Amino acid sequence: MANIIITGSSRGIGFQMAKLFAKEGHQVLALSRNEKPITELAVENISTFSFDITSSEDINKVLTFVESNWKQVDVLINNAGKLLNKPFLETNSIEFQEVYKVNVFGVAEFTKAIIPQMPKHGHVVTVSSMGGVQGSMKFPGLSAYSSSKGAVITLTELWAEEFKETGPSFNVLALGAVQTEMLEEAFPGYEAPTTPLEMAAYIKDFALNGNKLYNGKMLQVSNSTP
Repeated sequence: MANIIITGSSRGIGFQMAKLFAKEGHQVLALSRNEKPITELAVENISTFSFDITSSEDINKVLTFVESNWKQVDVLINNAGKLLNKPFLETNSIEFQEVYKVNVFGVAEFTKAIIPQMPKHGHVVTVSSMGGVQGSMKFPGLSAYSSSKGAVITLTELWAEEFKETGPSFNVLALGAVQTEMLEEAFPGYEAPTTPLEMAAYIKDFALNGNKLYNGKMLQVSNSTP
């Protein structure tokens, strides 16, 4: 059984992943600013506490947990994300930076902290978006979000190269539209073809097995081809 850390676990894909991993018997640390949904599950092998990926204090809190409870982290899933749908000329610098603080800088700092806790066979999976893929269909209003998701694709490639001798492995999944609360907030009324549970099941399997065949790769996980 593996030790799994999932960020962005209070709802949507992250919430479903936490339940799926736990059902299989894995030890899960499910992190989100709102820990209440996970706490209310009351599942023995899921641990949780309030966590802000942009907070160095909260990152240290995770390290303390790992040192006290686990010998290592086998899988890190960078699932936390911030979505802003706003015309570029109306987006101020603070709003732009807030998206990058979560989607890029927070992911980088948290990954940096967890890497030393991971064995060579460990796997870091970062959740990106089809909007961050060069040449994919783009949508107005997503300048901050989609560009930040493009950044973590490149980061993943660089991490895989830098740690190819020592591990862990790094891969990034560029997701198509999934019917999550975050999508509904950004695009009210839009109906995505994929449910959070369907996507969570795919990411769970990939996180446990994908590093056997992939390292430093971006996989497009979308049932449409824009």
